[in-house]
Amino acid sequence: MANDIERQLDIFCSGISDIVSREELKKKLEKGKPLRVKFGIDPTSPDIHIGHAVPLRKLKQFQDEGHTTILLFGDFTARVGDPSGRNVTRPQLSVDEIEKNLQTYLDQAFLVLDKDKTEVRRNSEWLEGLGIVGVMKLMGSITVARLLERDDFSKRYKEGSPISVLEFLYPLLVGFDSVALDADVELGGSDQWYNLLMGRPLQEMEGQEPQVCMTTPLLEGTDGNKKMSKSLNNAIGLRDEPLDMFGKVMSISDELMPKYFQLATGWMPEEIKKINADLASGSLAPVDAKKLLGRTIVDLYHGEGAGEKAVEEFAQVFSKGSRPSEIDEVTLSLADFEGEFECLARVLNAAGLVPSNKEGVRMIEQGAVRVEDELFDDPHGEVGVAEMDGKVIQVGKRRWAKLKIID
Repeated sequence: MANDIERQLDIFCSGISDIVSREELKKKLEKGKPLRVKFGIDPTSPDIHIGHAVPLRKLKQFQDEGHTTILLFGDFTARVGDPSGRNVTRPQLSVDEIEKNLQTYLDQAFLVLDKDKTEVRRNSEWLEGLGIVGVMKLMGSITVARLLERDDFSKRYKEGSPISVLEFLYPLLVGFDSVALDADVELGGSDQWYNLLMGRPLQEMEGQEPQVCMTTPLLEGTDGNKKMSKSLNNAIGLRDEPLDMFGKVMSISDELMPKYFQLATGWMPEEIKKINADLASGSLAPVDAKKLLGRTIVDLYHGEGAGEKAVEEFAQVFSKGSRPSEIDEVTLSLADFEGEFECLARVLNAAGLVPSNKEGVRMIEQGAVRVEDELFDDPHGEVGVAEMDGKVIQVGKRRWAKLKIID
């Protein structure tokens, strides 16, 4: 049993940023019963990327070892807004926006987690009924001085930037989640460290054993220096098409590869050590390692074999300069547009090739848009919508669509 505990510890503590503490985790494992392991997320965005999936993969490791894994949606705390890393107050979301994001996030989370082994909870289950007396009790449990220890709060306070009382309440509500779920372990990204630690004193006040807090590193995006973010256009989405996903992995720097192998593949520690050793010794060329990385990530989210197909497609498109063998057909209705003619930038947005009209204009300005292999270089140029039926549009090197226009 001792060997099994050490094995689990090596798995769980691999690739983490911080833990309080490994010794506490060992003592919990020695009790011989499944741990209650929670990962909480506020559904503030409909899409998640492989950076978001890093703590999900850590949760999956606990799941694979037979522990009780809880995916907690902060449908209540999303209305408050997480201040982590913020220098301004986050806009509040409506209940409808939160619910829509939650359902989309849930579908994507099960690309990583085993649905049948995941306990899905919402913190509105207990926070909505907490009442003013319960809130006052929470607020009385922590001092303002303790709250101002938080870097983003103290920085904003010194700068004279607004901090709402609601934001002060956020970490207390998140901490109370751990009380409500009687969590043994809580996982989160490294930017959530303060929120995770808040659960420990609240649990002790309720007579519970404090949870072990574990954070995973934030994954840099394809630009190599900023945290992965859809808004920064450096993200690899879980729903990206295989060729697009593979191409984005191929664009990362060689220096980032070890971190991506560590955090984005789901590999065991010994596999990661070997690949990094092979890279360091030169027995594995960086380009071959990157192909292996891309193939592995594509297989994770699109099924076995999808990665190898993406490798072949990538070689065909980028080495030979030809179209992919398969191009998704996108159906648009004439009713979606105001007239017979429309700016191509808006057509690109409607087809899902760009996230906004503004991004469509930007891509055209950069010379990154082709219609039937012909460069389209007028950023505000219009096209006949009906005439686009059956035409293939290319945006950048990896985004393609064949349009079908219906009445």
